[in-house]
Amino acid sequence: MNAAREAEVVVIGAGQAGLSAAYHLRRTGFAPDRDFVVLDHSPGPGGAWQFRWPSLTFGKVHGMHALPGMELTDADPARPSSEVVGEYFDRYERAFGLRVRRPVDVRAVREGTGGRLLVQTPDGTWATRALINATGTWDRPFWPRYPGQETFRGRQLHTAQYAGPEEFAGRRVVVVGGGASGTQHLLELAPYAAATTWVTRRPPVFREGPFDEDAGRAAVALVEERVRQGLPPRSVVSVTGLPLNDAIRQGLADGVLDRRPMFDRIVPDGVEWRDGHKVAADVILWATGFRAALDHLAPLGLREPGGGIRLEGTRAVADPRVHLLGYGPSASTIGANRAGRAAVRDIRRLLAGEPLAA
Repeated sequence: MNAAREAEVVVIGAGQAGLSAAYHLRRTGFAPDRDFVVLDHSPGPGGAWQFRWPSLTFGKVHGMHALPGMELTDADPARPSSEVVGEYFDRYERAFGLRVRRPVDVRAVREGTGGRLLVQTPDGTWATRALINATGTWDRPFWPRYPGQETFRGRQLHTAQYAGPEEFAGRRVVVVGGGASGTQHLLELAPYAAATTWVTRRPPVFREGPFDEDAGRAAVALVEERVRQGLPPRSVVSVTGLPLNDAIRQGLADGVLDRRPMFDRIVPDGVEWRDGHKVAADVILWATGFRAALDHLAPLGLREPGGGIRLEGTRAVADPRVHLLGYGPSASTIGANRAGRAAVRDIRRLLAGEPLAA
């Protein structure tokens, strides 16, 4: 392998958080390809949005916030969100000359020499003074394990593999998960499937009324506290609840969103509860969320005994050169924008040898 190329900052990931960080780096005087580089393993612009199912139109998207410096205007709500956001991110990268390198797969980040970190990829190694990790969660779908799972004769898939409701026509589908994806899947599947069953570990909490700034700050603070303690972050929606919109109300009225507690075992032709109740199924759709894609950071030993990475703001407490964006409290799109600005401000102090904010 050739000698490592040097950069003051390496950004890993070009979703909302990574592009926000790149924007603020450029805005404060860092030059793309000279002072910083953005590495993205996706085939094209759009972050995780480019992999969303076609039936998730932009009008169904909850809480998509514009990137800093460029509004997303005149988007057709009937178009797939993957297309709308992908095109928007592409325009954004070109407008600000961010020069994202893709597809580049970061295999590991290790300690280098002279206080630099080594970012290792099949295309070579980058030696950097600071790292902004914005790899999100899409590459780590979470599959729970339940007794009998391997005996199921039907199909099992995760939200990450969901391509739309048409392929489930005439099928009996069990949807597992109490988040936004689970409810969206159920509402889409109901007109096609022979039957749907919704199961969740905890009763879903539906939120009525507007979600104002105070409520948002309170929700983010709860997620942030876990991260500050070095615990794995919970999703923001787990503390905000699900918005009770017209579609959800109709689903509740129609019985589509009639939630059942989590089953105890999977049997060859369905799922079963401890009391002997059984639901026959052809498909189990796991809408059970994602975990942070951080395996490439393992050589740095950042994880705490509690299983998470302890942060002060966006900065890893165990290594002030490393910032995590889109992790925990910055997982929302507006949170990612704010985190990008905060991380760059902190990195500028680090590189200038100034004291870091407490």
